[in-house]
Amino acid sequence: MAVKTINTELFRKMFLAGAANLEAKKEFINELNVFPVPDGDTGTNMTLTIMSAAKEVQSLENADMLTIAKAISSGSLRGARGNSGVILSQLLRGFTKEIREHKEIDAVILAKACERATATAYKAVMKPKEGTILTVAKGISRKAEELAETTEDLEVFIPEVIKYAEEVLAQTPEMLPVLKEAGVVDSGGQGLLEVIHGAYDAFLGKEIDYAAIEASGGTKMVKPSQQAEADIKFGYCTEFIIMTEKEFTDKNEAEFKAYLESIGDSIVCVADDDIVKIHVHTNDPGLAIQKALTYGQLSRMKIDNMREEHQEKLIKDAEKAAAQQASEKKKKEPRKPVGFIAVSIGEGMNEIFRELGADYIIEGGQTMNPSTDDMLSAIDEVNAKTIYVFPNNKNIVMAANQARDLTEDKEIIVVPSKNIPQGIAAIINFMPDMSGEENLKNMCSEMENVSTGQVTYAVRDTEIDGKTIKENDIMGIGDKTILAVGSKIEDTTLEMVAEMMKETDAELLSVYYGEDIKEAEAEGLQKALEEAYPDCDVELQYGGQPIYYYVISAE
Repeated sequence: MAVKTINTELFRKMFLAGAANLEAKKEFINELNVFPVPDGDTGTNMTLTIMSAAKEVQSLENADMLTIAKAISSGSLRGARGNSGVILSQLLRGFTKEIREHKEIDAVILAKACERATATAYKAVMKPKEGTILTVAKGISRKAEELAETTEDLEVFIPEVIKYAEEVLAQTPEMLPVLKEAGVVDSGGQGLLEVIHGAYDAFLGKEIDYAAIEASGGTKMVKPSQQAEADIKFGYCTEFIIMTEKEFTDKNEAEFKAYLESIGDSIVCVADDDIVKIHVHTNDPGLAIQKALTYGQLSRMKIDNMREEHQEKLIKDAEKAAAQQASEKKKKEPRKPVGFIAVSIGEGMNEIFRELGADYIIEGGQTMNPSTDDMLSAIDEVNAKTIYVFPNNKNIVMAANQARDLTEDKEIIVVPSKNIPQGIAAIINFMPDMSGEENLKNMCSEMENVSTGQVTYAVRDTEIDGKTIKENDIMGIGDKTILAVGSKIEDTTLEMVAEMMKETDAELLSVYYGEDIKEAEAEGLQKALEEAYPDCDVELQYGGQPIYYYVISAE
């Protein structure tokens, strides 16, 4: 018998299953990233995005389609990280806008939802590139539209859409040469396909493990009162495993449970073959241990003082409350005209931005992209009428733009800085007497004069831009391509700078050395650069950034 509709409960299960499958496959998706640097984060970003929505949906009980749709849209929007995460949030936003008014979803509605999802995502991307997640989404919507005209049976409709999506994904290397060189399909497109695969599994009635969603954080805890300590009747949480030396019979289990009940509560006693797992709250752990030793040897013993833990929690709660009060007080103060938010990573880089006037530093970067919600939290903390945001990473710009669009009570100006040196150049060139639009134009103009090189290591073998790269090779990555590959950090850095200088008449070289570089090594590089470029000023600063040995700007 043909299945023609998806009801609210089934749709809920399908979405949660899609999220769970993406979580399970995230490392595989990370591995598909093209550049052989440790920025393999597409799977991570997409997972964090969809999990933010999944947690909201998971918490709903007996919700209608509208409520579920809103939870998916708002949750993914606020949790969006990186370009891939933002695009996924937009796909979900468009999809849910189409289905929210329906009690059940049929093939026609599903096709319209796919079309709207694709249109919303394409609209969100300034310069859409084919051969990406967008291409896969477009293929899905086109196939869905075609099938909706010929079949009502979702048991035919969905697998045919998936089959076509797989064909489109397989073609992405032909659309993007960089994918073909690396021998991979688009990671974002693969991530989208994993979501759909998971959803289809739920549609078929397969048992899905939602543990990843439950374990991903976000649980609301009841705050205990100051008097709650008096309610802790038994103070020590005691756990251990008994490795039994003889059969642990039902009678043994009943006797031991009875004994534990006489000295405590919250008892767990689980026997499995030759081991017994014990958990008990008691005021005398020694008695429980002594009794357990009569059955066998003990392993994995753990005793926690719950009263002490409670006190620690009270202190943390008090600190949190004090911070909240300080924040509220700050909000009541008159707003200053202008504020600055910068995304940065590394002690030295953070300090540079603070010295340049940044009000708030968001810790993030290549392997840890801040979400839209992180951006909104920072915006909320900066008490200013106009706030300039410096993402300092091309993968963060979209999340910043999304936060800007969600902010109503402040003017947010996103300066599209793609790296730290660009962000520094931009904030230095802020002019208080200029309007926001004028400052943005001026900052963007100044950023164009900055050439940047970053030195890191390869995480796998590949071939990019005609360069053969082996795992652990040192790479010098420019604004557009890989400039140098070698086995030694300093030699590769010098080669990279030489390539950078061919394209610029720079008068200043700024060198930021990372946490893995000793000061003496950095000073040696500075000297070598001064000798190679006597007409340039070479400034050396501690950046403290991970992953990248050096970040160098020429301007």
